Amino acid sequence: MATYDLIIRNGNVVLPDKVKKTDMAIKDGIIVAIEDDISDTSKEERNADGYYIFPGLIDIHVHFNDPGRAEWEGFASGSQMIAAGGGTTFFDMPLNGVPSTTDTKALLEKVEMAESKSVVDFALWGGLVPGNIHELKGLADNGAIGFKAFLSESGNEEFERVDDLTLIAGMKEIASLKKILALHAESATITDFLTKEKVTNGHLTADDYLASRPIAAEVEAVERAIAYARITGCPLHFVHISSEEAIKKITAAKAMGQDISVETCAHYLLFNHNDFKDKGAIAKCAPPLRKSKEQEKLIRLLIEGEIDMVSSDHSPSPFMLKDPTAHHLFSAWGGISGGQFTLLALIELAITYEIPFNKVAALIAGNPAERFNLKTKGHIEVGKDADITWISLEESYTVSEKNFFAKHKQSLYMKRTFPCAVKLTMNRGSVVFENGQLVNRMEKGQWIKPQETKMSTSS
Repeated sequence: MATYDLIIRNGNVVLPDKVKKTDMAIKDGIIVAIEDDISDTSKEERNADGYYIFPGLIDIHVHFNDPGRAEWEGFASGSQMIAAGGGTTFFDMPLNGVPSTTDTKALLEKVEMAESKSVVDFALWGGLVPGNIHELKGLADNGAIGFKAFLSESGNEEFERVDDLTLIAGMKEIASLKKILALHAESATITDFLTKEKVTNGHLTADDYLASRPIAAEVEAVERAIAYARITGCPLHFVHISSEEAIKKITAAKAMGQDISVETCAHYLLFNHNDFKDKGAIAKCAPPLRKSKEQEKLIRLLIEGEIDMVSSDHSPSPFMLKDPTAHHLFSAWGGISGGQFTLLALIELAITYEIPFNKVAALIAGNPAERFNLKTKGHIEVGKDADITWISLEESYTVSEKNFFAKHKQSLYMKRTFPCAVKLTMNRGSVVFENGQLVNRMEKGQWIKPQETKMSTSS
């Protein structure tokens, strides 16, 4: 009788502290051995010679729009895209579905839909909006991974930004629930004022859009949120931070003992304002792509360890909402479609800037798992789920409509060539993507619930 279900031999395994050429054994979806020349028998063996085996990416920031707007993406196509990018777990944001995930009923309806469609594991954010503070406990008790709020307009009428009183009261409640509040940190006062001024005067270029959402708006919102968190004791997670000055404010607050984590996105690291000017609305996001000097600063902060994790903020829409014949840059939908490319982007940066692969693994898997206390995820270790992806550095990967698994193919990443490729993705020991193709399997992804909020990022 076979000891293991699978032995993977000769892979360059990206462990938490190093990369080691070794074997790995899997049984019942769990990593049960990592050692040289495993001699026991298995039902199957695979030779990973020449490949780098990373922990499966955990993308804590995607917008899949299910239920209600599945024509924008949906759990089926979105989870397939995540798997094709080496991902094994995603956290879906609460705002783009109809209804928004702001009460227990909406959460459980979304769970049922995701369980029936997703090919990889998932967690779900709850929302903090004006008028729903009394709903937060129910959302927490029923498995929300944390809460998300906007300090500027969300772009969706169904999900209102928080005013200051809602924000500070919500923080107090979230702290009592031992949860994390994720914040889109841009000052509505600043962005609304500047946007109105630009649009009223017919100033609608990419330069104008960048000017309407300045770094000052991000910094002001970050500082205000940090002050409120200091008063309430609320753990914070800042999403898609785009500027050095904002990161420095967060780093200083961490040094003072505040419970804060911060992400940036792959598109802020790979692209800049010149790409926005060149590509138009498909490169529009909020905060906007910054100028090249700011991009360079962000990369340096990533290398120096001041950024805890990197996510995609995959925020797609039908092309008609970005069509330049129907919309100017201010009225076009603001969101980057690119959830398949975060790991590839980080490996490209690692090659370019000589970043150790174990640090890449921390940014895309280890730190997210530790921050949100996903005890069985995030690292290639004995006892963890066999969530892994094989990466080839011998192949390049050029993005095309054929190999981009998102529902809508208009993307900032289209035609970009990465110096690496995803060979295979396993979720709990089961292959979901291999050699450019999705693999059908009997079981679907599982809903991952948090246990207790924990801050243990390895910055």
